[in-house]
Amino acid sequence: MTTTRTALVTGATAGIGRAVAIELAAGGIDVIAHGRDPERGARLVEEIGAKGGTARFVTADLTNPDEVLALAAEAGDVDILVNNAGVYAFTNTPDTTADSFDRQFALNTRAPFLLVGALVPAMAGRGHGTVVNITSTAATSPAPIGGAYGASKAAIELLTRSWATEFGASGVRVNGVSPGPVRTAGTTAMLGEHVDALGRANLRDRIGEPEEIAAVVRFLVDAGSSYINGTVVVANGGEPSSLPS
Repeated sequence: MTTTRTALVTGATAGIGRAVAIELAAGGIDVIAHGRDPERGARLVEEIGAKGGTARFVTADLTNPDEVLALAAEAGDVDILVNNAGVYAFTNTPDTTADSFDRQFALNTRAPFLLVGALVPAMAGRGHGTVVNITSTAATSPAPIGGAYGASKAAIELLTRSWATEFGASGVRVNGVSPGPVRTAGTTAMLGEHVDALGRANLRDRIGEPEEIAAVVRFLVDAGSSYINGTVVVANGGEPSSLPS
């Protein structure tokens, strides 16, 4: 007898999160889709339902720790947690305000930390569960702008390995996906018609699509990846510098 799994996906109404929610629902997983916009949430739930999947929408401000914990309580027992919601400000250090710094760490680092603390002990008690953290190549590729964002994602990569150590013996796997440039509403709004230029530096010679990242997440939550734990999968099209000389 197959038991249906339940996944909480944060930031699920746009970009990578939306693609992840649709991908997991297509695989028979019940999706709890988190977001801030009820209209977009309703459209996502309707789209998943029209394709035969099951989803419900919940909203929360993940920069508010009380709302993060309320989201965990609303989600209840989940088998899969995808920490996708994030915010970035590609500013240099002098132009990054304290409020901007705090917001990036609150959403990108503290919210996943609180969700793992609230939800994963129950997974461990049941002897199974998976967590996937969406990080960024900014975590490992220093740049003259976006230092606070990169640092918040580097922290999540360290936490990914720490949580794998903390919960792995209890049957909970924790991994990450580190996307390179991906075509989303955010990147398109920022770069307009120049968005495709983001991918010209990788070995695929193109920008990534949200569905390609979602497929990696799907692999990491399914049984085929059962021996993968504490790993951050880089999905960036391939960097020329990573090739052997």
